[in-house]
Amino acid sequence: MKWLKRTLAVLLLLAAAGAGIAVATALKAPRPVGFQLVRIGDGATGGIPVGIWYPATGSPRPTTLIGMRLMDVAPDASVEGSRLPLILISHGNGGGPGSHADLAMALAASGYVVAAPMHTGDNYADQSGLASPNWLAHRNRDLRLTADYLLGAWSGHDHIDPGRVGAFGFSAGGTTVLAAIGARPDLRLIPEHCAKAPEFVCALLRQAKSPLLSPPLQAGAVGPTSQPDQRIRAAVVAAPGLGFTMAGNALAGVKAPVQLWNAADDVNVPYDSNARVVREGLPQGAEFHLVPRAGHMAFLAPCGPIGPPALCKDAEGFDRGYFHTHMNQSVIDFFNSTL
Repeated sequence: MKWLKRTLAVLLLLAAAGAGIAVATALKAPRPVGFQLVRIGDGATGGIPVGIWYPATGSPRPTTLIGMRLMDVAPDASVEGSRLPLILISHGNGGGPGSHADLAMALAASGYVVAAPMHTGDNYADQSGLASPNWLAHRNRDLRLTADYLLGAWSGHDHIDPGRVGAFGFSAGGTTVLAAIGARPDLRLIPEHCAKAPEFVCALLRQAKSPLLSPPLQAGAVGPTSQPDQRIRAAVVAAPGLGFTMAGNALAGVKAPVQLWNAADDVNVPYDSNARVVREGLPQGAEFHLVPRAGHMAFLAPCGPIGPPALCKDAEGFDRGYFHTHMNQSVIDFFNSTL
């Protein structure tokens, strides 16, 4: 029995040490940030989980775990301020509401309400939606329903200015946000492109046995890709996946200002077939940022002490935390000037 007691003692010490490290490295903001995790109805599934960050009157504390990080927030605290702008966040494939938690906290500390839905069928717990021809349309619907909820049913909706709505999207979320501001991706281009380009999205669709890879795709056969949301007045897009589907005039309908980010060493979403197509196709151009030495996952929230290498490993000499400090401020400055 002595060995059992010793083992339990060691496990308790490790757990205490882990908890201490998590608290010490919790995401913090310079001003109080409130947080709620709600579930909004979509009429089709059990609802969409949505993380909501906002300027708060309460006292933050390291109590809320989201994704791989603990957050120093005030759960369910009262909203502080009026006529606050709203930012919607669309995560990438296999992500969740916590994928960009540090950006959400920075925005909330700067006076923004931020809402990040967990995309139905395309999140860390469920990727069954990739097998649907309406994969992108469902993501677009999630973003629109989130805006509906924040501007209508949410308890703090009267603190939001409905005329100041922006959006941030990463990877597949970048395509989701572009579609929401008027882009019309041509999904019929997917089979030919994926037949000759070993891009990450092609491997994902192939693994899911997606009908989007089966030529020939006729116009309308894949269902609607988007329903533009006129409420979104500005957008930040990072490493947009499926950029190759937006060649030609697919971006002609985008009128909102765009800030575009690309990682210089991104092998998952190569610049030439994705961000370059978007950058050159936007009728009003974009505020473009190229991040040296960064890989695709560099746009995700900095990892804690422990995290999966596939999401957390960066190139030698690249400091994700330092980069995010500057990127988050650039995003805030962009929304401040456009909203």
